[in-house]
Amino acid sequence: MQLYLKFFAMHIKSQMQYKTSFFMSAFGQLLFTFSTVVGVYFMFLRFDEVEGFIFEEVLIGFAVVSMAMSIAEILGRGFDAFPRLLGNGQFDRALVRPRGIIYLVLASQIDFTRLGRLLQAALILVYAIPASGIIWAPDKILTLILMIICGSIVFFALFMIYAAFSFFTIEGLEFMNILTHGGREFGRYPYSIYGRGILRFLTFVIPLALFQYYPLLYLLGRESSLLYMFAPVLGTLFILPAYVFFRFGLSRYKSTGS
Repeated sequence: MQLYLKFFAMHIKSQMQYKTSFFMSAFGQLLFTFSTVVGVYFMFLRFDEVEGFIFEEVLIGFAVVSMAMSIAEILGRGFDAFPRLLGNGQFDRALVRPRGIIYLVLASQIDFTRLGRLLQAALILVYAIPASGIIWAPDKILTLILMIICGSIVFFALFMIYAAFSFFTIEGLEFMNILTHGGREFGRYPYSIYGRGILRFLTFVIPLALFQYYPLLYLLGRESSLLYMFAPVLGTLFILPAYVFFRFGLSRYKSTGS
C-alpha cells in the first residue's frame, strides 16, 4: 500500500505540471456530464414522474452511478487503457517486475481529470439528498455508501473484462463501452424503466441494478427487506468472474513484439 501511495503521489505531481491543462480537462469532464443532468431536468419539465420516480429520486440514482463510474475511472484507468499497454510493450516490462500484474496495471495510470465528474456527482447528491424527502437514518446512510463503493467495484470489474478481451484481440472491443460508459448513461434513470428483460440482465448478468435500482428502493422506503439494502454487496461478487477471465487471458498472452 505504501508503494501504491507513492505511485499515487507521482501521478498527481506529473499531471499537475501543467495546471491549466489539468483544470481545463477536469472542468471539461464536469461539463460533459452536466448535459446529461440538463436532459433529465427537461424530461421532468414535461412529465411529473417516470415509472413512479420523481426528479430528486432519479437524481440520487444517477449521482450514485456517475460517482461509482468516476471512482473506477480514476483508480482503474490502467485497465481502461490496457490495449495501449499491450501495443507499446509496457505490459511486457510489467511482467518481469517483482509485483503482481494487477497491482502494476493499476499503478501504471491514475487519471485525476475524472475528478470533474466526481465533483459534479457529489454536487447532485448535495442537492438531491435533502430534496428527496428521505429520512436519513443510519441504515439509509450505510446503504448510500454501499451503493457508491460497491458500484465502483462493479465498474472496475467491467474494465478488467475489457482488458482481458485485449489479450485475444490486442485492440480494445468497443462493444464493452455499452456496458461501461453506456451503463453510466442508462443510469440517469432507474434501470427498471428500460423493461423487465433489461432489468433482469442488469441484475443477473451485469449487476449494475444491484447497486443502483434495488438499494434505491430501500432508500425510498418502497422496500424494507435487508436484501435490498445489501444488494450492492452481492454485486461485488462480479469481480470474481472478471478476475478469473483476466487470469485466463493472461495465460494465453503472446507478446506483440513492440
